[in-house]
Amino acid sequence: MEPVPGLDLHSPPFDLLSERSRAQLQSTVDMGYYPAGTRLIEAGKPSAHVFVVCKGHVHALDPIAGGERRFADYATGDLFGTFAVIAGRARHSYVAGEDLLCFLIPASVFQQLLADNPRFAAYVSEGLSAKRQLAAEQQGSELNQLMLTRVRDAQLAPLAHLAGSASIIDASARMKAERVDCLLVLGGPAPGIVTRTDLLEALTLKGYSVDAPISLLASRPLISVRADEVLFQALVTMTERHIERVVVQSGEHYVGSLGMAEVLAHYASTSHLISLRLARAGTLEQIGQATRGMTDLVRTLHAQGAKMSYLMELVSALNRRVMAKIFEFVVPVELRQQICLLVLGSEGRREQILKTDQDNALVLADDLDWPDIDEAMQRFSATLAEVGYPPCPGKVMVSNPHWRIRQSQWQQRITGWQADASGAGMLDLAIALDARPLAGNSDLFAPVKQALHALGRDDIALRQLARATLDFSTPLTLFGKVRGDERGTDLKKGAVFPIVHGLRTLALRHRIHHNNSFDRAQALVEAGVLSNELGRDLQQSLAIFMRLRLSQQLADLDAGKPAGNFVDVRALRRLDRELLRDALRVVNTFKDHIRETFALRE
Repeated sequence: MEPVPGLDLHSPPFDLLSERSRAQLQSTVDMGYYPAGTRLIEAGKPSAHVFVVCKGHVHALDPIAGGERRFADYATGDLFGTFAVIAGRARHSYVAGEDLLCFLIPASVFQQLLADNPRFAAYVSEGLSAKRQLAAEQQGSELNQLMLTRVRDAQLAPLAHLAGSASIIDASARMKAERVDCLLVLGGPAPGIVTRTDLLEALTLKGYSVDAPISLLASRPLISVRADEVLFQALVTMTERHIERVVVQSGEHYVGSLGMAEVLAHYASTSHLISLRLARAGTLEQIGQATRGMTDLVRTLHAQGAKMSYLMELVSALNRRVMAKIFEFVVPVELRQQICLLVLGSEGRREQILKTDQDNALVLADDLDWPDIDEAMQRFSATLAEVGYPPCPGKVMVSNPHWRIRQSQWQQRITGWQADASGAGMLDLAIALDARPLAGNSDLFAPVKQALHALGRDDIALRQLARATLDFSTPLTLFGKVRGDERGTDLKKGAVFPIVHGLRTLALRHRIHHNNSFDRAQALVEAGVLSNELGRDLQQSLAIFMRLRLSQQLADLDAGKPAGNFVDVRALRRLDRELLRDALRVVNTFKDHIRETFALRE
């Protein structure tokens, strides 16, 4: 069986075909030559072939009133005409941009390939989603299995239960008999949990008698995970809550408990080691030592194909531990109820992966009297920098008095933002909209958050806020090529920001209180604001941009350079270049949606 000259059947999407289907393709594919200007497919009509460009390029044209608009260009290796074959009518017209040589796959053969190869069919018909899955498979490893493993699939510990009126000695005997480390405590205001450590501390440190009821020791509220939840998410929950064990719930029933030991049976968790070091850290130096492994953790999980949303949640949980620990060192205990530490930006959205800029602020009680606050906050920011979180170039940090103000001053500032349509005011507002309380008294933030959400009723402020979505041009030429300069392609400005900010603005308008961009997108779909297709594509695209940017950032760090936002497109795998191009088209589609929704002009 001779290979088809020039047609690579071992690259996407043809590598998804079975050997039999590849043989069928090789025996039936033809070649065609077309002079420049030849119209290969007409919009609205079927096609006798699927085309694969061998040499030259093709213009895809959209029909518009009075003519046609150039939509994209296709070059060597690109497929076109698939929709015309599948649906029986083309969405675009295709014209040879220069003398063109193409491989021709007969429509009937292509239909048979789709019928015989479901993954190939998914790639062709689902586009972005299927390509992203394929990229993950090409990158993946055993960790992919962890990402698919459900809590119910782990080796759950049996869950014994006891009435809250039972004594400590009864609980100890029950644990020994059942060979468990914890008991579900029933009765009282709500179910709780008591561990072997709780019993030991009650007797040795707190002076309880062995006859004391265990209801006095039970931890409430009960922290549980669902049996059908992803195991990795349980790891995130334990890391974030500083606990070693959670109860597993299936429907209305508790079916077992899951501890770090059971999770470690599936995965040797570096994140847990970092979390333990943070819990034991008694000095700022020890905190710094604990965080040194975080970049290596990210590198390992990313190389093993970790899903971006899980990776972001895990890193966010660890970052929270670090910042809260430093906060405890610099803020006296007696003042912590009069201060709320906020994280902003990507950390506020739980989307920070590597240690990038500090973005934080303070809400202070109106009656706070702390003459040393400036010194303490300078120390807080400096310590974050020492453990690897660089200062924010825009000085959005608690060391800057502009971002540490009293609760009533926050209310005044929000009113000022509402009245100020300038770029600076809208930038500050956008930063504040992602605020999330991290340490101190979170009740101080509640009225501030309420005032921020109230801006969703102000159409003028919303319109000005939405306009920023269009500030940066998408790094995609009119003809569908990814563009950049000698530094590469800036994915933060041209790709991530428009999606994040557009979703943030829509969420504000529709009273959606999620901070995370993926959660915002899903909530907007459920509210009928975004179509299922656009909501899905936005989430897929954002994950693609973050993955590609993270890969480049890790490569930059390996080369001794600071992690940036520019990606060298030339160094990407062909499939990743396709993904990037498709995802950037989603950005343009979303920008059109924002323009229409808020009646914006260029």
